[in-house]
Amino acid sequence: MTHEVVLPAGWPRPKGYANGVIATGRQLYIAGMIGWDADQRFHSDDFGDQARQALQNVADMLKAAGAQPQHIVRMTWYVTDKREYLAAGRAVGQAFRDCIGHYDIAMTAIEVKDLIEDRAKVEIEVTAVIPDAA
Repeated sequence: MTHEVVLPAGWPRPKGYANGVIATGRQLYIAGMIGWDADQRFHSDDFGDQARQALQNVADMLKAAGAQPQHIVRMTWYVTDKREYLAAGRAVGQAFRDCIGHYDIAMTAIEVKDLIEDRAKVEIEVTAVIPDAA
């Protein structure tokens, strides 16, 4: 195991994320991924669709670095509309399960006024820790 979830005694287990994570290994920092494809084209303005593409972009970056989704220890979501994010909860959850698969990640979600790309509705930044070779 590359990381260990930290939960203070008596705290309830959070749903869909971890409050803290301890990890050792090589660190990978992935810049904010948005909901466009590798050719920088948006295929949808739907929040759930953009979240799925952004998560797939994260998964592609992990693979390129020799990492896997279970190596993610921290994830920050920047969303342009909190209500739209919450309304897309089912689609986002399914996309998360499909692209990432686990929730033992310290996560934060922040509503922002805008993102640099005008059509972007979500940007996801990730830190992963890849286990040292044995």
